Amino acid sequence: MVKLLTSEERASKLQPLTQASGWAMVEGRDAIKKSFVFSDFVHAFAFMTAVALRAEKMDHHPEWFNVYNRVEVTLSTHDCQGLSDRDIV
Repeated sequence: MVKLLTSEERASKLQPLTQASGWAMVEGRDAIKKSFVFSDFVHAFAFMTAVALRAEKMDHHPEWFNVYNRVEVTLSTHDCQGLSDRDIV
């Protein structure tokens, strides 16, 4: 069973993501999100395809939204209804 991140794990594992990598906590949810901008739709779709293949291998699928060259990704683990190690790998 997948476990929620503890307070200590959140402090040590989420801080690098939120400070250096542009990920942010989702207001009102136990999830993280990030917006990616590409030069055009083809590059945005290529990114989504690569992520989809990796997500399928991990059996851990993102929530995402795409408009032209922008992809917004939200990560949370449905099995534990919040953030887990699977969201920060």
